[in-house]
Amino acid sequence: MKTEKKTNAARLLDKAGVIYETVPYEVDENDLAATHVAEQLHEDIAQVFKTLVLRGDRNGLFVCVIPGDAEVDLKKAARVSGNKHVSMLPMKELLPATGYIRGGCSPIGMKKPLPTYIHESCAHHPHIYVSAGRRGLQLKLSPNDLTTFVGATLADLVEDR
Repeated sequence: MKTEKKTNAARLLDKAGVIYETVPYEVDENDLAATHVAEQLHEDIAQVFKTLVLRGDRNGLFVCVIPGDAEVDLKKAARVSGNKHVSMLPMKELLPATGYIRGGCSPIGMKKPLPTYIHESCAHHPHIYVSAGRRGLQLKLSPNDLTTFVGATLADLVEDR
């Protein structure tokens, strides 16, 4: 039986004694959306979170972790991060800045710790999924454990639906 190679994010959680599960899924290179991941996991999209990296005009890079079917509200993200204006980090800058690629960006274990904000809806779930740090692997863990481990702030970060 093939054993999964641990990602850096999983090793960091192990070292800290955080309880989690790694959950593999089939990668579709043409569909890296969180909705595809949720379908593969047979989970509610509200529990499958995506990790976005943004740049603020005052405080530099920061991370927003939001439900997979939501869109980040740039005004809300700016307000919560202490910036006047924010924008998504261009894709070509993601790997050099975080060590992760699109579709495999985890809020855990980036090259250097970045201020992290997690959408407040995570608190409504016993567990959520975030990328384990590579395409095809998710971490299933308690939102409270994730928030504590990365030192995140819970906030309203998404566009109203």
